[in-house]
Amino acid sequence: MTIGELAARFGLAPHVLRHWEAMGLLIPAAGVSGRRRYNQGHSARVAMIVYGKQAGFGLKELREMLDAPDPSTRRARVKHHHLALQRRIAQAQAAKEMVEHILKCPVEDFTQCPNFQQLAQQVATRVPSDTTVDLSAQAWHTIDR
Repeated sequence: MTIGELAARFGLAPHVLRHWEAMGLLIPAAGVSGRRRYNQGHSARVAMIVYGKQAGFGLKELREMLDAPDPSTRRARVKHHHLALQRRIAQAQAAKEMVEHILKCPVEDFTQCPNFQQLAQQVATRVPSDTTVDLSAQAWHTIDR
């Protein structure tokens, strides 16, 4: 298939696949008349990249994981990332609870609400100690996306 056909399967622009090629994540099969051609193996690799990115892997991490020299190294890299993903999920869940309270809070200024203050204290004690919770306005805005 062409680069456009492969990109369309995943709702991507062709330039994204070109970027992944430049990063060493994707290597097209031999070209036909100077055009990139891809097969089902490429499609599977793109699926791994897309879902890896959704899980929070960076492109460099994905390349290191997918191109690891052996299965045990690959698995170790995934395990390390899994722990980081669990921390991010805990942070997002804590932020979600706080936002949901704010949306339902009957107190005009939710920062003065005793229930909100108690929730914030509970959230602070549940967040793993080796992470930082960003409760800035930008973080709240990002959560809503």
